[in-house]
Amino acid sequence: MNNEDYPRDTQGYGAERPDRDEFVSRFGGIYEHSAWVAESTFDRADGLSAEELADLFANCVDVAPYEQKLALIRAHPDLAGKAAVAGELTIESTAEQNSAGIDRCTAEEFERFQMLNGRYKEKFGFPFVMAVRDSNRHEILAAFEGRIGNDLDTEFETAIGEIHKIARLRLEAM
Repeated sequence: MNNEDYPRDTQGYGAERPDRDEFVSRFGGIYEHSAWVAESTFDRADGLSAEELADLFANCVDVAPYEQKLALIRAHPDLAGKAAVAGELTIESTAEQNSAGIDRCTAEEFERFQMLNGRYKEKFGFPFVMAVRDSNRHEILAAFEGRIGNDLDTEFETAIGEIHKIARLRLEAM
């Protein structure tokens, strides 16, 4: 997104500042099923560039209580999981997973995703989160296997970092 697409003082809404509902409607999905991020930042978002808005959103998440961040991580779908198979992902998640070729997994790769999803969730209590756009399923599986060896604190912080990457990519795509 460049400055022509995203005027500094309007968040792309023309000459007038959007109201809270418009803002949340537009940005509420940047963080998966977590409109609270847009709701919490509305009053401080006026006049920000896309990059500054991404930083504001990330800071909002970073200072949130642990339980709220955990809920944010848990709001993300499993990669190649049941929701994907059933067509129940958000439009953004579907596009992101498809861009990485997850929709084209072989039966063996799909089984590997399922096994890793189960092991990972059993160990950490939340789904594996990775910004998969610009990756492929082979890179994702390798990252999955590498990260499953992390301790809980490291993986929690890694998941939050990946969620911030996803949010930035979603903002850039607007």
